[in-house]
Amino acid sequence: MANRELLNKHLLSLIKYFICLLISFLSTSVYAKEIIVLTVNGVINPPHAEYTIKGIQKAHEQNAEAVIIQLDTPGGLDTSMRSIIKEMLNSQIPIVVYVSPKGARAASAGAFITLAAHIAAMAPGTNIGAAHPVAMGGEKMDKTMAEKITNDAVAYIKSIAKQRGRNIEWAEQAVRKSISSTETEALKLKVIDLIADDLNSLMKDINGMKVKTARGEVTLNTKTAKINKIEMNFREKLLNFISDPNIAYILLMIGIYGIIFELSNPGAILPGVIGAISLILAFYSLQTLPINYAAAGLILLGVILFILELKFTSHGLLTLGGVICFILGSIMLFDTANPLFKLSLSVIIPVTLVTALFFGVLLRLAYKAHKRKPVTGVEELIGLKGIAKTDIDRHRGMVMVHGELWQAVSDEEIKKDEEIIVEEVKGLTLKVRRAN
Repeated sequence: MANRELLNKHLLSLIKYFICLLISFLSTSVYAKEIIVLTVNGVINPPHAEYTIKGIQKAHEQNAEAVIIQLDTPGGLDTSMRSIIKEMLNSQIPIVVYVSPKGARAASAGAFITLAAHIAAMAPGTNIGAAHPVAMGGEKMDKTMAEKITNDAVAYIKSIAKQRGRNIEWAEQAVRKSISSTETEALKLKVIDLIADDLNSLMKDINGMKVKTARGEVTLNTKTAKINKIEMNFREKLLNFISDPNIAYILLMIGIYGIIFELSNPGAILPGVIGAISLILAFYSLQTLPINYAAAGLILLGVILFILELKFTSHGLLTLGGVICFILGSIMLFDTANPLFKLSLSVIIPVTLVTALFFGVLLRLAYKAHKRKPVTGVEELIGLKGIAKTDIDRHRGMVMVHGELWQAVSDEEIKKDEEIIVEEVKGLTLKVRRAN
């Protein structure tokens, strides 16, 4: 009896042990939280801001363990940067910014975003800094305005650094003097929290770290978390693609070509449709980019000069003026003080040459049309082909030309159903010959 009770106790203990193992397994696999991984590669612009904010919001909806932003950027627009940082500072979920892969950078706006993270990490061979604000729109700022913008940026980055417990002095100098640091220097200066070789190393390093979010202190558990990489959707990729200054410029030119070609050849339809779509896409891009309106005026003047060349004979002077306006306007179109928004000469030169060629072809066609003798009425029949409906000789016959029956004569005998060509129109009679 005692042996049986002892056996039952051992069996009960074994069952409890297996139940605990099962609960542990379920908690670490089925109910393991996710880590959302976002990739921001390129200029910080509205599409990147929308993508990042949506990713953070999705992490909140899914109650994710954390959000990791893999960052590689030369900088970008202040408004887009601030909208991302605002979402980060108010996040209830830990945000980790990881400057990667090797060779990546977090410059300008990227430095602000990295400092705003709960945990800032960098891969080997990366750098951070150079956050001095640059004027948008191509205009040169006066000293007072430049000072106001710089002071505003300094106050902003200092408040971020203070909130995240980072090096405030370094943050200020990154804006005022555009200083930049390598990953080892940044770690030593307490600008970032750690250096990680790759994403897996980062996951191991941040496991167990405590961070202060909008909902209070959170201890990260990345050991059992699953990685969920979220890519840009098609819309975001498209908008990000056309936000490139070179793409915006090409779309603008295609739009101009298409509309002018449609106006020159009413009814062509396809050029007009392509032109209209390209212009709409270009206008979206241009509203997100710093435009120099004087440069836009030069491009418009260039188009006007090309059109005037079609109307008046200037022996190429108007075309030359248009080419010069195009080149100057293209070089100055976007903010020249900021290298992020410079147009590439490898784009400007081909587009200008294609533009000159395009209007040159239109000019040639217009010249030929001007020189061609006007043809009206029945004279249009000369040179057309038709079919002999009867035998034709010098005296009489009938032909079908352009869907109409005509009396016809010929210097040679033509049999019925033979193909003919109209040589001359004499009143209501056509003089024809055998086509072959």
